[in-house]
Amino acid sequence: MDAVTVERWSDQFTRLWDQIAGCFGRCDLQARAQAYVRGLLGPVQRKNSWQVAEHVGDAKPYGLQRLLGRAKWDAEAVRDEVRAYAKAHLPAKDEAGFLIVNETGFLKKGEKSVGVQRQYSGTAGRIENCQIGVFLALCGSRGRALIDRALYLPKGWCQDRVRLREAGVPTSVHFATKPQLAQAMIGRALDAGLRPRWVLADEVYGSDGKTRRFLESRGQPYVVAVSSQQRLWVDFKQQRVDRIAEQIPDRQWHRMSIAEGAKRPRVYDWAAGRFGVPTPTGLSRWVLIRRRVDDPCERAYYLCAAPPDATIADLAIAAGQRWSIETCFETAKQEVGLDEYEVRSWTGWHRHITLSMLALAFLAAVRAEANESGKKGELRWSH
Repeated sequence: MDAVTVERWSDQFTRLWDQIAGCFGRCDLQARAQAYVRGLLGPVQRKNSWQVAEHVGDAKPYGLQRLLGRAKWDAEAVRDEVRAYAKAHLPAKDEAGFLIVNETGFLKKGEKSVGVQRQYSGTAGRIENCQIGVFLALCGSRGRALIDRALYLPKGWCQDRVRLREAGVPTSVHFATKPQLAQAMIGRALDAGLRPRWVLADEVYGSDGKTRRFLESRGQPYVVAVSSQQRLWVDFKQQRVDRIAEQIPDRQWHRMSIAEGAKRPRVYDWAAGRFGVPTPTGLSRWVLIRRRVDDPCERAYYLCAAPPDATIADLAIAAGQRWSIETCFETAKQEVGLDEYEVRSWTGWHRHITLSMLALAFLAAVRAEANESGKKGELRWSH
């Protein structure tokens, strides 16, 4: 990367920091937070407080640990600025983009980290001792970033007031399911002025009828995965969606490539049909089914609410975009230390995750600019 490119990105980082500095109040906290984000963007092998402190020139990590723990600043305000920054930089002009909700696991040892317990982690693909974070991503043609987050507190945690107090969980926090956490994040995004073309989600959220009704009440189009056991009213009786799929004639399947895969275009057979009555806000309800070309018995199922002029191709392309959030998780963990924190408290988790999201949004924005200007190279901050 040449010096001119580094200088341009440094100027862009300064403009970003001018936008969010007020969230930290005191000048010393502003400087400490800026150093922490630069460390997350830097060539640090493991981005915990000790190594980030060494990278930014501190002999000890106590200043950064205080930033994440005891210092007074507003992580929710920073989150709102991350969302605004992503909205301004990642969708192209006049593009709505997509909102995608999903969760990721953070493997942990011991029992003290807030929200930790043995639970299923999609990251590990099995039950592990871990924390689970629910995230919302904004994806546009210029890039993608995480714009909101919520730590999932299992019921066992919420019923143990001593444990909650030791972890610094506010008394106002009560048990919420993952779909309820997702609804709150989507609601904040819509209230902030985002108007995504689609909201996308996997079965955990798509199979929750309250989440679908919430989106419909906001007039928000969606394409969400559901399980094979999802039931729909067809011909005045309920039928499982997998049984409906078995009855679809061959002529009603459409073979389409929806995106480029690692080695070749991802081609599937798709079928879709409208069902029920329109939503109160005028969206058409659809069922969408995907099957593998080489194994027709392997299918995926989606429920959709779409504008009246939407086509099966629109729905299929939207369904194929859901994996973009996995790319966000991978980039955030590999490049900006999303999972490399050493904090245990409620406050510490949300602060580290929020600053990591800020670093990820900035990284996505400058990479979009570099791609468009033909510049190449990795963004790595030196001290």
